[in-house]
Amino acid sequence: MRYHKILFLLVITVYSLVLSACSGSDQKASGSEKKVIKIGATAGPYSDQVNEGIKPYLEKKGYKVEVIEFNDYIQPNISLDTGGIDANVFQNELYMKEFAKARNLDIVEAIKVPTAPIAIYSKKHQSIDEIKDGSTVATSNDPVNQARALAMLEQLGIISLKEGVDPTKASEKDIAKYHKKIVIKPLEPAQLPRALEDVDYSFINGNFAISSGLKLEDAVVLEKTLPHYMIGVTVRGKDKDAQFVKDIIEAYQSEEFKKLNEESEKYEGYVWPDWMK
Repeated sequence: MRYHKILFLLVITVYSLVLSACSGSDQKASGSEKKVIKIGATAGPYSDQVNEGIKPYLEKKGYKVEVIEFNDYIQPNISLDTGGIDANVFQNELYMKEFAKARNLDIVEAIKVPTAPIAIYSKKHQSIDEIKDGSTVATSNDPVNQARALAMLEQLGIISLKEGVDPTKASEKDIAKYHKKIVIKPLEPAQLPRALEDVDYSFINGNFAISSGLKLEDAVVLEKTLPHYMIGVTVRGKDKDAQFVKDIIEAYQSEEFKKLNEESEKYEGYVWPDWMK
């Protein structure tokens, strides 16, 4: 009798352990199947792309998608790093790498997206040829985008950079000569559209230009956007091979998204990444 009791207790114990292991395995599996994706984007073209093309595609695959809008270039990466969002769409690869290095973040680019180019705008002049000594020029105060502005000014013959300077890392101290004695005014990127009331010319990133009501065709000069200045989807390094990231990439590469960009007037003038051409 005692033998049967011991055997019964042993069977119950083993059965309980098996159930516990299965339950733990199920919980782990369900935890790895992400069903809610939070995507951060700056207000304007990139949040529009997500809302109009990416969110519907992902929802058809069973995800719930939340789009969180930001109005600066700092918080989207901080929120990504701390888990507040799962991906963001607002920055180019060079900016992302510089930001990650400065803040010791593990973030990576997943895919490049159609990009509204940075451009020079003016409410006081019809042409860049009207620039003269004393003209005020507003640029972004972040190093990567200010370097873009300086590179454009050099291409336009307004300044010369020191020989050997990497144009992607140039700053005001790297200006060797002013062919026009302009006054450069570094500002927060979001302030650049408003600065048009006070300066002669302003370099404005595409998202802030469009969200402020400017059109690409209003620009005095449009940048010829190089691949490393294309906007990309950024995710945490640990998630780069996750299924939800693969599905985000699939959404951007879908025929539905390409058709949206081809047919919508609001995306005219955008620079397409190589994979869309």
